Amino acid sequence: MNSLRPVTVITGASAGIGVALAHIFARNGFTLALVARREDRLRALADEIAATGAPRPIVLALDLAKPGAAAAIRAALEAQGAEPQYVVNNAGFGLVGLAEKRDRDEQLAMIDLNVRVLTELSLAFVPSLARHRGGILNVGSVAGFLPGPGMAVYYATKAYVLSFSEALHSELKSRGVRVTVLCPGPVPTEFAARAGISEGLAPGLLTQSAEAVAEAGYRGLMRGTRTVVPGLANKVVTILIRIVPRRFLLKLVDSRQSRRRASQGA
Repeated sequence: MNSLRPVTVITGASAGIGVALAHIFARNGFTLALVARREDRLRALADEIAATGAPRPIVLALDLAKPGAAAAIRAALEAQGAEPQYVVNNAGFGLVGLAEKRDRDEQLAMIDLNVRVLTELSLAFVPSLARHRGGILNVGSVAGFLPGPGMAVYYATKAYVLSFSEALHSELKSRGVRVTVLCPGPVPTEFAARAGISEGLAPGLLTQSAEAVAEAGYRGLMRGTRTVVPGLANKVVTILIRIVPRRFLLKLVDSRQSRRRASQGA
């Protein structure tokens, strides 16, 4: 009989949506395992959560870009008598700029984190997720519905996350494992600075707080919803994308990214 206690693993838990998700899961009674590179931030977040009376989260200071991330997480959890009930793949980053001109290694590192690591962690713990009737929450983006000139590689990684997660939702349903892909629009977090976005993210109607996005993702996962797009305006965008000619979408996104590059002198 398996005696390992169930935990919710949240990657990218040191900032933004990851922090908001950690607070929401903890508030709803789940024990957490927080994963990111910045140990000081993870420990501060663990202190905040413990101060509310919730179980103190496990802190795993790991660089997910290094090979063997899933094995490292598994070993660290088992050493503390735990295994995943939920896996929240929130770690990821974006880069603004023409694919031809951006640093090649940096773009490949983005693919590695946004795609390979997410895939590895989505598949590595299915038996324990099934044992605990849990699930997977993959953080994608509205960008996954669009072509993305000016952020071509990032948009493509999020298209993968959307397609992969929706398929996995279907494949794992018979195992009792819920899979939800969360596709927010612009969120004012450290993501923008890392991506190189120095001006406003987008029209205010599309922008939502990390807390609102995290709450929508949590509710969707618990309901077993396949795809969650937070905010009415963003939902409308994903509907319009299906009927607007692709060439128009390409021009629209390219124009937006061109203005960003111009504002940054790129």
